[in-house]
Amino acid sequence: MTNPKDIEKDMRYLQLLSNSFPTIADASTEIINLQAILNLPKGTEHFLADIHGEYEAFQHVLKNASGNIKRKVNDLFGTTLREAEKRELCTLIYYPEQKLELVKAQEKDIDDWYHITLHKLVAVCRDISSKYTRSKVRHSLPADFSYIIEELLHERTEDTNKTAYVNEIIDTIISTGRADDFIIAMAGVIQRLAIDQLHLLGDIYDRGPGAHRIMDLMENYEHWDITWGNHDIMWMGAAAGNDACICNVIRLSLRYSNLATLEEGYGINLVPLATFAMEAYKGDPCEEFIPKFSGGAENMDAKTQRLTAQMHKAIAVMQFKVEAQLYHKHPEWKMEERDLLSHIDYKTGTITLEGNTYQMKSCHFPTIDPANPTKLTEEEEALMHHLRHFFMLSEKLHRHLSAMLAHGCMYGIYNGNLLFHASVPLNEDGTLKEVEIRPGHKCSGRALMSDIGMQIRSAFQNDTPKEEREYAVDYFLYLWCGPNSPLFDKSKMATFERYFINEKETHHETKGNFFTLRDREDICDSIMDAFGITDPNRHIINGHVPVHVASGENPIKAGGKLMVIDGGFSQAYHKETGIAGYTLVYHSRGFQLVQHEPFTSTEDAIIRGTDIKSTTQIVEMSSHRMLVADTDKGKELRQQVTELKKLLYAYRHGFIKESEKKHHSTIRCSLHMKATPYFCL
Repeated sequence: MTNPKDIEKDMRYLQLLSNSFPTIADASTEIINLQAILNLPKGTEHFLADIHGEYEAFQHVLKNASGNIKRKVNDLFGTTLREAEKRELCTLIYYPEQKLELVKAQEKDIDDWYHITLHKLVAVCRDISSKYTRSKVRHSLPADFSYIIEELLHERTEDTNKTAYVNEIIDTIISTGRADDFIIAMAGVIQRLAIDQLHLLGDIYDRGPGAHRIMDLMENYEHWDITWGNHDIMWMGAAAGNDACICNVIRLSLRYSNLATLEEGYGINLVPLATFAMEAYKGDPCEEFIPKFSGGAENMDAKTQRLTAQMHKAIAVMQFKVEAQLYHKHPEWKMEERDLLSHIDYKTGTITLEGNTYQMKSCHFPTIDPANPTKLTEEEEALMHHLRHFFMLSEKLHRHLSAMLAHGCMYGIYNGNLLFHASVPLNEDGTLKEVEIRPGHKCSGRALMSDIGMQIRSAFQNDTPKEEREYAVDYFLYLWCGPNSPLFDKSKMATFERYFINEKETHHETKGNFFTLRDREDICDSIMDAFGITDPNRHIINGHVPVHVASGENPIKAGGKLMVIDGGFSQAYHKETGIAGYTLVYHSRGFQLVQHEPFTSTEDAIIRGTDIKSTTQIVEMSSHRMLVADTDKGKELRQQVTELKKLLYAYRHGFIKESEKKHHSTIRCSLHMKATPYFCL
């Protein structure tokens, strides 16, 4: 019951609210609208992790909604269409422009095909849109066909009074030559409505060739968010001017011979690096730096392979130097022992690590002065200057990273699910570990993630004090490879050892306590408690560490409270994991984990109707169908209803007078907006 004292206390807010709802009728209508929305089924959320530049596979997963569209087609036409016909219909929805070209080249009676196909598409769209309000569906419709699609979605041929009406709309679309455009528009609507919210759990960048194309896609995607991964952070650091991050970005691109993102995507000119490498390492076979034979390296000729290896070594040596400089600059990181260039005996070609001496595979370092091994040569300094210039002035790179900053942070909380990329640093006993993120400033858990998020943003803000900004830029390296970084959380990154030392024991990277304790329910519960998640059906969802499905590893851990959904999207991990990625789907009935097998190509998908083969594992099903009322959005809407009821009371008891002037509601259709997470802001 509304208390008059509450009304007096909230008068300022209620006066503002009355501008949007100036009459009792307006406020009452909105209450009815919001109460009705609360009883709609919950929208479908999709969770993906560790995309690693695999644009074609990622795009296909979005287009087919992780198999959801195919399931809808099977449900609708399971007994009335042949498998080949259902496959053709799915391909048309995924790739309408390309599929239409093939159909028109083969189909003898195209008008008949149009008529049948349009009815099928309307049926699919009607089914997928059924859990949304008309206003939300309307918001998803293309302007050119908005009215027509809306009419077709809400009128049925089964209604004898409307049969002729619906058929005439379809026939007129065909006779006016708009069938192709209408099919493309309908396919787009189906794709948009099949996924209500897309959650990316980090690592869009590195390994695969299409990270820039993924970000082109995400720039125009409506409802998405991202919890940053270590590879994303490294690219942010490179764009902010961190030399070590720049070297790492280029080194990884050369290692996997995927230069498309750097050169074609962001206009990073690598000619100066190639020129330098050919001269500095002209007599060096650079065997340790031959690129991995995946992606662009598969069809590489011997000459290109050698040049790539020389460039790879040149940038790696520069990386080891500038990383060591930062380790010495920041002794509070406690990483000075990772200055491995200072542990080498350049006369004997050996290196001493943790009291043990190892023979190096090679010890040809023409740019290293043994008396001062971390110092860049004049040529390296000039090259570093050029590379830093390219990264800091790449307009497209900065635009993409701005989108990543706008849509993400270190963690997110959605509908009782805690999302982060890698880990939450823990002590051996499972308690939250305090981490020093700035000199003299330690924090843990949620505060740690929040403060890191704010520090990352400060690196890109012009109003950040110079000293703070410089430290924030330097800190990107710690986030990439620091032992207590929540994006890494290992004892070391053994990049140098893997290149130069045969002994496998030197390659070992001891994982942090989170990775050894995360199978325990009590640990997961304590982490969620620390992040303020009190929902009875709560989970942690993350990626980062590939799940070795081929070896029998289960992505569902801690009695279902933790879900690790890095299934190896990247081609480089397919042999290791045995699959090609996961999608975790959270719909109104519960959680389902979709396990993908390798995607062949977009061309195969269009011509032969091949799809990502997938198996679905039921993770957790709800005892009742979840409604909007059960979500974070539901909490927001109930709060809005409470405030509107206060406004009604204020109108009826004379605290505020009704106005004759009508305004469009600013709250109405609130479900059009992206889901509101608890982000580290």
